Amino acid sequence: MAYHRAKMMRSIARMIPSLPPLALCLTAALVVSGCGVVKEEKKTDALTAAVTSYGSAIRWGYYETAYGYVHPDERAEIPKNIENVRATGYDVVQPPVMKDEHTAEQIARIEYLHRDVQRVRSLSDRQEWRYDADTNTWWLHSGVPEFK
Repeated sequence: MAYHRAKMMRSIARMIPSLPPLALCLTAALVVSGCGVVKEEKKTDALTAAVTSYGSAIRWGYYETAYGYVHPDERAEIPKNIENVRATGYDVVQPPVMKDEHTAEQIARIEYLHRDVQRVRSLSDRQEWRYDADTNTWWLHSGVPEFK
């Protein structure tokens, strides 16, 4: 982004002598506001990547990876019987919805079975994701669901 901003500033600098002061102010305002839009897009892209990767980890049984998305302060130990659980489906019922600037909520339906019982069950997983601006990371604060 810094490269593109510098390139844009050089282009603007070449045009400055021919621009009236009002146009110069408008151009500067557009450059500054454009950076905010890019930052929000990156934040949204990071959320999309986090919820998609988390869903894939659950769906394919990579539970250690899924637990890695849980915020470290909220992370519990991985249950010992989790290896007995096999997810058979993971469907997003409600894609991520922003509740505020740093919090999003997603709802997924997970179908699974315990290998020893061989009976399919399902649950609704209401996920709360929070953005950590210091690390530019989305963390799952609702935890990994219990597969009872």
